[in-house]
Amino acid sequence: MKKWSLFLALYFCVCLLASCAAGGSPVSGGTPSNEQQTGGESAQPVSVTAVCRVVSNDGSLLLAGTDGDPNIYILTLEDAANPAAGTLVEVTYDGTILETWPAQLGGVTAVKTAEDGFDDRCALYLQVLEDLWEVDSGLNGELTYIGVDLSETSLSESERSAVAWAFAGRHGGELVTGTWEELADQGYIDRENLYWEDGILFTITEKEEPVYFMPEGMAAVTFDAEKWRSGLGAYFFCDCTSVQSADGHWDGYSVGSEAIS
Repeated sequence: MKKWSLFLALYFCVCLLASCAAGGSPVSGGTPSNEQQTGGESAQPVSVTAVCRVVSNDGSLLLAGTDGDPNIYILTLEDAANPAAGTLVEVTYDGTILETWPAQLGGVTAVKTAEDGFDDRCALYLQVLEDLWEVDSGLNGELTYIGVDLSETSLSESERSAVAWAFAGRHGGELVTGTWEELADQGYIDRENLYWEDGILFTITEKEEPVYFMPEGMAAVTFDAEKWRSGLGAYFFCDCTSVQSADGHWDGYSVGSEAIS
């Protein structure tokens, strides 16, 4: 009986050793090495490409995401060439995005200028906002907030955010975005007395009025722009027109009339 038991024990030991030799040692916990994960080849670093539009170039690039990306990004010129506002750029990075505002792309390895897609409407509207800031400058005093409403323009969500952020940053105000009604609902504007005590609202509204006699390959936009501090403190650019050339440049704008209240 003892010999039979010894024989069975030896038999099971031999079977176990044969199984280990065929299947390899079992892994308990941890993560397989790069070679195990990729069949003998080391894992390659992650590489992601984001296509963005240059909104401004003020010592660093302010970028707006494209293709539905609502984010805006800051990119230092150490990581990039020197593209003009309106240029599309392809940024290759390691897939990480730093949660700052604007966001920052991590591990940038390349910045390539796209051959087409140029459109500097963001720069056009930044210039309009700057021109509004300069006129009737007494309305700009003792500001905490700078409100910007670009909801009635053809800019994308990311482009609107980038233009508003750049403009408020240039003038040291805390940015708030929204329509007059939205800002009144949020308590910034005194609706009853028609007054924004510590802020001012800048608005650009595109119009659907056609522009006639355009040369072939050219486009145009008409718009109104205003800055508003109170019912008795506002300035208006009315019936403005800008023409876009075939290569995507918006060559300034003309103001049909100006008004003040």
